[in-house]
Amino acid sequence: MEVINMTGRRKCSVARVYLKKGGSGKITVNKRDYKAYFPTSILQYKITQPFEVTEQNAAQFDITINVHGGGINGQAEAVRLAISKVLVSEDEEIRPQLRTHGLLTRDPRMVERKKFGRKKARRRFQFSKR
Repeated sequence: MEVINMTGRRKCSVARVYLKKGGSGKITVNKRDYKAYFPTSILQYKITQPFEVTEQNAAQFDITINVHGGGINGQAEAVRLAISKVLVSEDEEIRPQLRTHGLLTRDPRMVERKKFGRKKARRRFQFSKR
């Protein structure tokens, strides 16, 4: 059985996804079950969203995910992008379905850097007239 891998990024998070066909539908994130790693139902939905959009059965794949950096929401969206890219490399016909839901677009928004002479990126120090 061949293993297909892809990467997904969001903010500072990087996710590497390894998809193996003919599995039992097990999704593992950093050597833990994805429901234990992503505790809320919204984050769990983000992980399984590519399968629900394409109406594919997740039980036919074993997915191993390594993710690091950023926060938990950025990690979930990085995983979602990587799973979408893996599914497209597996079956090119599902690309339009994923594209219409925006699952193949890498979100370029990043945190703006702090500038010198300012409190944060754009916030100035408090002005005192007297």
